[in-house]
Amino acid sequence: MEHIFRKGANPDKPTLLLLHGTGGNERDLIPLSVIIDEEASVLSVRGNVLENGMPRFFRRLSEGVFDEEDLVFRTSELNEFLDEAAAKYEFDRSNIFAVGYSNGANIAASLLFHYEDALKGAILHHPMVPRRGVELPDLTGTSVFIAAGKNDPICPSSESEELTSLLEDANADVELHWENYGHQLTSQEAEAAAEWYRSKVK
Repeated sequence: MEHIFRKGANPDKPTLLLLHGTGGNERDLIPLSVIIDEEASVLSVRGNVLENGMPRFFRRLSEGVFDEEDLVFRTSELNEFLDEAAAKYEFDRSNIFAVGYSNGANIAASLLFHYEDALKGAILHHPMVPRRGVELPDLTGTSVFIAAGKNDPICPSSESEELTSLLEDANADVELHWENYGHQLTSQEAEAAAEWYRSKVK
């Protein structure tokens, strides 16, 4: 997978896995990583799927309707890539925090839904429920921050609330943060995510 890796100043900090939104690339969320933790290593990945020339992490059938078969395949692909990257760049595979926006947040949520030890934690900006009717792994010890917009036309508030409930039912520690905006990633929610992260990572 196309990616950028930057080794951080503090090897004890998590590696931040950056996952862009539709049409983005591996450079988009680099500034966000600096706000969250400038000492952490960064692994920023570009989605392997193109939709009308725009990179994504998995296919969708229409707006808000995911191609579940492709989602499962791409989630496995990303999880294997994390194994390979940890070996190549010599970072702790068990200490990865995902930071995803929109489509990137959805693939990060899918990692949580499908793999018990894929992520130590996740910051999900405007995610949706990746799949329904599946049994989640035990996410005890996994911390998740969900940022949602009360006026988000793409991701209704019910999606954020349902995702929170599903993750909590799997024993994840979840904080749901609301902004009075739409689908855009605001500076306020970025700061709120950074403050939450600092409360979890000393």
